[in-house]
Amino acid sequence: MSDEIQLKLTEDEAWVLFEFVRRFSDTDQLSIEDQAEQRALWNLCCVFEKTLHQAQDISYEKFIAQCRDRLRDEP
Repeated sequence: MSDEIQLKLTEDEAWVLFEFVRRFSDTDQLSIEDQAEQRALWNLCCVFEKTLHQAQDISYEKFIAQCRDRLRDEP
């Protein structure tokens, strides 16, 4: 597994994102039910942009494919 990172969220962001993910887990459907969910996702994207750093010697598409491969469940 790759190195771990830590993300900082407000408690409100964490609860709103938890509910968003929980609802997806229950329904298998991603949908914004409240503008606060959209804001929390935008804020999370900003945190990712500040935190994550891609290897420079590989295309973004190949890099993401490798990340997905490592994260998938074993067959």
